[in-house]
Amino acid sequence: QVQLDESGGGLVQAGASLRLSCAASGRAFSFYAMGWFRQAPGKEREFVAAIGRNGGSTYYAGSVKGRFTISRDNAKNTVYLQMNSLKPEDTAVYYCAASGSILNYSTSAGRYDYWGQGTQVTVSS
Repeated sequence: QVQLDESGGGLVQAGASLRLSCAASGRAFSFYAMGWFRQAPGKEREFVAAIGRNGGSTYYAGSVKGRFTISRDNAKNTVYLQMNSLKPEDTAVYYCAASGSILNYSTSAGRYDYWGQGTQVTVSS
């Protein structure tokens, strides 16, 4: 009953920045923990970043820590992923995910109940 819509992906050069957005339907957005995952060709889907229901708890994969920032605006039913200093290895389809049962955050894809369709991020060398 929750629909997620990612946007903001694109083709950029290494070192550039992108801001991904994930718009959620429904009136209970503030009760959902949110996460970003990505999947590159030939690789499994991997955790990128997560944020708790109130925005006070965040967690990042080691590969993006210090470069990416996850945030949310509950009034706009939107979660963001600010990506700076992009590298070619960041190239992947990025997915937004939501869970109504996670108290703070989770790095496990299996704990999320709803997923967006993904947005492509391509970083050239």
